This record gives sequence, structure tokens and C-alpha cells, in this order.
Amino acid sequence: MYEYTFVETSLGGFFTKATHQETILEYAKAGWRLVQVLPTNYNGHGKPTSYEIIFERAVKEKIV
Repeated sequence: MYEYTFVETSLGGFFTKATHQETILEYAKAGWRLVQVLPTNYNGHGKPTSYEIIFERAVKEKIV
């Protein structure tokens, strides 16, 4: 069984720095595996402006 977490981010813009690489590395160090990156919002020209990064990791099952 797996658990999932969803992180909203942007790939930066003219005045902002992209943070996706730092986000992915941070979650990887915590044991999460990158599953997919989905665009969630678009500008008037159809270019994605924000993204959702999906991570998963195995759930440690408890012995009853």
C-alpha cells in the first residue's frame, strides 16, 4: 500500500525563481518518490503557470 502527497509549485517566471528542483530533492530525502508533475493553471496563451507535483511512498504496515 502507498500513501501520496500533492505539492503545488510554479516553474518560475520573469521575476521569480523556479523551486521545483529543490522541492523534489527535499521530498526525496524524506523518502518520497516522484510520481508525476501535472500542470494545474494556464495563462492566456495556454502556457502552464503552476504545477502539482505528486509523490508516493510505501506505508509501513502495522502488525496486529
